[in-house]
Amino acid sequence: MSRRGRYGRPRRVGHYLALSVLALLFVLPVLYLVIGSFKPSDEVLSGFSGFVPNHLTLRNYQRVFASLSSESTGYFWQFMAVSLTVATAVVAGGLLINSMAGYALSRLRWRGRDAVFTIVLVLMLVPFESVAVPLFYLFNGERNTLHILALPFIANAFSVYQFHAFFSGIPRSVEEAARIDGAGPWRTLFSIVIPMSRPVFASVAVLTFLTQWGAFLWPVLMISDPSLRPLPLEMSVFQSQEPPDWGQILAFGVLLVAPVLVMFAVFQRWFVQGVASSAVRG
Repeated sequence: MSRRGRYGRPRRVGHYLALSVLALLFVLPVLYLVIGSFKPSDEVLSGFSGFVPNHLTLRNYQRVFASLSSESTGYFWQFMAVSLTVATAVVAGGLLINSMAGYALSRLRWRGRDAVFTIVLVLMLVPFESVAVPLFYLFNGERNTLHILALPFIANAFSVYQFHAFFSGIPRSVEEAARIDGAGPWRTLFSIVIPMSRPVFASVAVLTFLTQWGAFLWPVLMISDPSLRPLPLEMSVFQSQEPPDWGQILAFGVLLVAPVLVMFAVFQRWFVQGVASSAVRG
């Protein structure tokens, strides 16, 4: 047996063991959340015994829906609809705007392209918290409107970079063939490049949906109307009620996480391909 083969298998075993431990560390809080959402509140905060699935019931979920089912408290499905509407608008608008920007920066030649791409890279390093207050004063007249929750997040520097990295890896011969057939930049983008780019569209859609679905700071600043609260903001209000019912809080958490898990399950294959290809090409 060669030296490489002799030491390769133990090394692979070590890598898989380390990855398994990391995966377990990420899965344990989610598992605790799901199991705790089905347990009585007095058994939720009980250390490692909280992982034991005993005395399971749907009562916590029933109470969450019952407590958010009137004009005074608001309706759970109303909060869900606000989050879905805003997240869908950001994802749909972002895929259109950011893909065109990424295509222009990676495939088209125009004066100032490198400078604009440098600005995109710099904007990736700017945290939203640093611009939240200026944005608050800029859009202060639009407070308590649905569109203001989505508008500042449609254009996204990281999404532009992902599209740029993926489009840069597409062979130019494909576009040259389209150009010979008489296709211009717009037709080439929408008829040829986009159908070839499902992985990056899936990865950008999942990451954008995940980020927007969990947005909290911006809704806190811009929304005071209870009927326009997204789910994360409503959960903070729900959690602050006294006395705290941890079983119901965990049930609310599961309902908050479920749409993200469903979306990831649907786009998992393309998401992994898109992230891997963007990382390699970037």
